[in-house]
Amino acid sequence: MSADLRELVRGYALKNAVKYGGRANVGSVMSMILGDHPELKPRAREIARLAREAVEWANSLDPREQERLLRERYPHLLEEPRREERAAERGLPPLPGAREGGVVTRFAPNPDFVIHIGNARPAILSHEYARMYRGRMVLRFEDTDPRTKTPIREAYDLIREDLRWLGVRWDEEYIQSLRMEVFYSHARGMLERGCAYVDLCGEESRELLRSGRACHTREREPEWQLEQWDRMLAGEYGEGEAVVRVKTDLSHPNPSVRDWVALRIIDTERYPHPLVGSRYRVWPTYNFAVSVDDHLMGVTHVLRGKEHQVNTEKQLYVYRCFGWEPPVFIHFGRLKLEGFIMSKSKIRRLLEENPGKFLGYDDPRFGTIAGLRRRGILAEAIRRVILEVGVKPGDATLSWSNLAAVNRKLLDAAADRVMFVEDPVWLEVEAGGGCLEAEIPYHPDRPERRRTIRVCSGDEVGLTRQDASRGEVRLMGLGNFRVAQGRLELVNTSLDYARSRRLPIIHWTPRRGAVPMEVLEPVELEFRVHRGYAEPAILEYGPDSRLQLVRFGFARIDEVASGAVRAFYTHP
Repeated sequence: MSADLRELVRGYALKNAVKYGGRANVGSVMSMILGDHPELKPRAREIARLAREAVEWANSLDPREQERLLRERYPHLLEEPRREERAAERGLPPLPGAREGGVVTRFAPNPDFVIHIGNARPAILSHEYARMYRGRMVLRFEDTDPRTKTPIREAYDLIREDLRWLGVRWDEEYIQSLRMEVFYSHARGMLERGCAYVDLCGEESRELLRSGRACHTREREPEWQLEQWDRMLAGEYGEGEAVVRVKTDLSHPNPSVRDWVALRIIDTERYPHPLVGSRYRVWPTYNFAVSVDDHLMGVTHVLRGKEHQVNTEKQLYVYRCFGWEPPVFIHFGRLKLEGFIMSKSKIRRLLEENPGKFLGYDDPRFGTIAGLRRRGILAEAIRRVILEVGVKPGDATLSWSNLAAVNRKLLDAAADRVMFVEDPVWLEVEAGGGCLEAEIPYHPDRPERRRTIRVCSGDEVGLTRQDASRGEVRLMGLGNFRVAQGRLELVNTSLDYARSRRLPIIHWTPRRGAVPMEVLEPVELEFRVHRGYAEPAILEYGPDSRLQLVRFGFARIDEVASGAVRAFYTHP
């Protein structure tokens, strides 16, 4: 076991960890090494052992330490192509007005739930563009609506976890509910400039604005506006009694743009915020907070859904008031995943109304990032399909078959093969009184790594019901058998014989040591349950292992308990 090889593997483990938010994966490290160094394939078993050690070591380090060591010890693994090559590799068009080192993007989720694959699109695109131009990416939690889009305390960390798993790394992080004084300062600035006013007309204002008029307070002098603003902050007005509006065009064809609300009062005694409780009563709306923060954080390019086009129009009024240069806004269509629920509100409702039916926000039947991860989809597969869709302005429906095809290609190179037999028929083996040993590789590209299964006369092995009804078969790695009267009679062990007779090569499991296994296949909002037994080697793998169950499909192990395994079916 050479020191040079150990160093090589450690370098790739660090590279994989840095790329994917601090968490390296053994399968990915193996694929990278053997892809870059095919001459090492004969030493795959040794590399697999080293990769497990290196990944454990790399994952124990702080992400900053991972990046430092990678740069200091393995700078050759950091070599990146020029921007034009990076753009071609990602399949993304250039950003308008972008310059190397000067691009700042942001991903700004509302922490009222976990993110789904549609939310992942702006996150991944913003990250890719920031890296493409060697710029910065900001993660900003937009949580200034404690009443109607109530933040969930756990969601902040869950979103961070999902982003890290996707390989999205941000350079700065902000939480808007912790920046309230910043928004108050800029609200005062707009009132002083005459760009905004305090509206005391309540519900009447809606009708006035609909007819192209406004509350009489619109024309009051800045001194009066500032006095009312101070009274709002002091708690002298209740919900709905006073709001701050941005002065726009009262004849604008879209009534929602006319003097839109920038700040309003929320009774946080009734609707406490999970981070700041009831400390604040005056809260900025989405459009006001976004405008201020995008400017202060130096955001140069905003990538978001086209449903925000009206919001963009609203936000430009704030930029004009302060004389700021607005960022470049790029709007793209919605992204849906065929056959999956994407709506946060619908998923929350399903969880609340059906206690016990669903497994949580990470249920594999949902289109959440956590749900797809739990099902066995790889982060790289999600990244690839999102980059393929890119920034197209039209809505896009991502087919499950397309995502599965990309994921299958990635898994096929890394996932071990293990035998699982659903609802087996147990047949006694007759091998002339002797024993046979099956030497079966875990992966066809790594034949040196294998397990041995010993079967003797009188032992039982399990076959699928279909295979048990065949006349003559070859049991994978074991030999050629004739199925007769509930027995498997050994014919011979010759592979040439099996080929000449075109015998079906079937999977099987020995009864001795067989592991009870349940594979749950998501079918819309239900699970199709496949129960059976796996070969003993399944117990070598723990939760989160992704395997190919021979002649069955890919699956991810979710739980191993009391000698039994539960897994989720990923795809064929």
